[in-house]
Formats: sequence, C-alpha cells, structure tokens
Amino acid sequence: MTPAAPVPSAAPAPRGGTALVARLDNVGDVLLAGPAVRAVAAGADRVVMLAGPRGRAAADLLPGVDRVIEWCAPWIDPEPPPVDPARTDALIAAVRAEAPSAALILTSFHQSGLPLALLLRLAGVPWIGAVSDDYPGSLLDLRHRGAWGAPEARRMLDLAEAAGYRLPPGDPGTPAVRRPLPDTAHLAGPPGYVAVHPGASAAARAVPRHLAAGTVAALAARGHRVVVTGTDSERADTAAVAGGAALDLGGRTKLVELAGVLAGASVLVSGNTGAAHLAAAVGTPVVSVFAPVVPASAWAPQGVPVRVLGDQDAPCRGTRARDCPVPGHPCVSGLTPDHVLAAVADLTGDPT
Repeated sequence: MTPAAPVPSAAPAPRGGTALVARLDNVGDVLLAGPAVRAVAAGADRVVMLAGPRGRAAADLLPGVDRVIEWCAPWIDPEPPPVDPARTDALIAAVRAEAPSAALILTSFHQSGLPLALLLRLAGVPWIGAVSDDYPGSLLDLRHRGAWGAPEARRMLDLAEAAGYRLPPGDPGTPAVRRPLPDTAHLAGPPGYVAVHPGASAAARAVPRHLAAGTVAALAARGHRVVVTGTDSERADTAAVAGGAALDLGGRTKLVELAGVLAGASVLVSGNTGAAHLAAAVGTPVVSVFAPVVPASAWAPQGVPVRVLGDQDAPCRGTRARDCPVPGHPCVSGLTPDHVLAAVADLTGDPT
C-alpha cells in the first residue's frame, strides 16, 4: 500500500488588519483566553473579541481587545436559545462589518469550533483557525490538535502560536486584566483581607455552604478580616456564609469591581469558578476547593500560587457534571475548615 502523503502545514494567519478572537462561554474561560488574545494583538492592528453573554464582562477586561461583539451560541450556552435565522444573520452582519482578515476560535476540549467557523465563512472571513478533532473540510485553514488536560490558557496560546502569533517580549503568558482597577476600599476596606467566593455557575464546582460558612467563622476567629463575594443571584448564599463574622458583598460588585476587591485580598478561597481565575489575573493567590469533574491540570487557576483541595481521584472525575453525580459529594465532603485554613496560612505565610 502506498503511504498517505503528509498533510501540508497550514499557512499562518495574515499579519496586521483586524483579527477576530472568539471564546463563547463563561467568565473564567474568557479570562484564560487572555494570553492568546495578547499574542494576536501583537500581530494585528486591531482585535475584535466575540464573546457570549456569560463571558462578555470578562472580554471587556482583557488587554489587547479593541471591541467586543456579544452573541449567545446555541451549541455552547448551558441554557441555549433556539437556532434563529435572524440571530445568525445579525452575527454574520456584525462580523462582516468588522472585516476581519483572520479569526481564531477558542474552545474547550469538549466544544466544537465548527458551527462558528461556518458562520464566519458566511461572513466572509478568509482565514480561520481552531482546535478540531472533527474533519473540518473547508471550514478551517488551520486545524490544530490540542493536548487534553493541558492548562487551558496554554492550550489556547498554543493555537495562537500555531497561527503565527507570538506574545511580545516580556509577556509571561499568564492571565491578566486591564489596569488600573477601580479603588474598592469603600466596599471591602483596606487591603489585607481574606476573600471567600463560595458560589459557581455549576453547583458541582462551588464550595459547599457548610464548608464555606465554617471557614469564614474560623478565619474570623483567628483574627482575619474576611470579605465574602458573589453575584446578585447568590445573595442568600453569601449572607448565610458571611453570617455575623464577615463583610457580605454578595450582589454589590460588577466584574471590574470584583477584580478590585480580589486585588486587595491576601488570598482568595473559592471553588472552580470565574472568581478564581479573576483573582489569578490580578495576582492574588488562590485556595481552590476543586471538584474533579474537570481536570485541575487544565482548570486550576494559573499564574499565581495555588493550593488545590479535594480528592482529585473521586468517582466524579472527568464527568463534566454540573451537579454532583455521586451521593454525598465525596470529592470535597472530607474537607474541613482546618484544611482550608492550613492552605491559607501556607500561601500567606501567616501562622494564624
């Protein structure tokens, strides 16, 4: 049998002009896309970010982004809208108006970039790159293969590099946000507190309420100032976790203000959620109560000191479940406030 001819290398993306970068899911995902975005920005005149409604606020914080288009992808959002020709036509028109010469579609390992690639082709984008295990036909100019379990920011930066984009000298390739951040002393007080963010968009990835509340009480009892953060929909949880021992900021911060609050913290305690990646992006160490429904090697915060707590070999490992599929939530049920406090002390050097 005649051996198959080698597949020729894809031509790199064109330099200059407008480049479009897409990441259509949540806040943390978009923040992890930051290094890839900065690499593209170093080789383009202008970067347009395509983001979903759940990640839009993070896209606005990324250095290198000149404009954000918001669009909810029916194949990615966990509460997807119906496929609507008017909505897809609006996206095609918005992209066509920007006239990008190249586009990179950033996805997690379980997402497909091909539906968006088809829409971008209809919008006239001449060069498109994405990670794809599926045969892309004429939808992609660069079909990249990502390493499963690799750090998510690195996976996306690998795609940008395969397209010919490089970070500028001195850029460490870790998540970052635009500076300056707002002064949030009126919300959280002077820097030096411990921040606790108990919630997450998926229940399996949150800090169990009893563990979060016990941790807050124990931290306060040992003399720490504690600030509890959360979204508007998490106010009941943040109030219960804060109790009378901590300052409750649930529902009181937009994402840019939350960035300011986290920048003032000595450490953040959280689950696997966007707040953890936001803390890392502002340089704050993280104690991560991490359910292994997705691999910590890919999704633990990156670029700062981190302590990952939880049984990473628990039966829920790799299920991608949004709600714990195992009775009793065994991956984190064995954790106590003392485990969290020890990790906090390890990161802060505070023996209390």
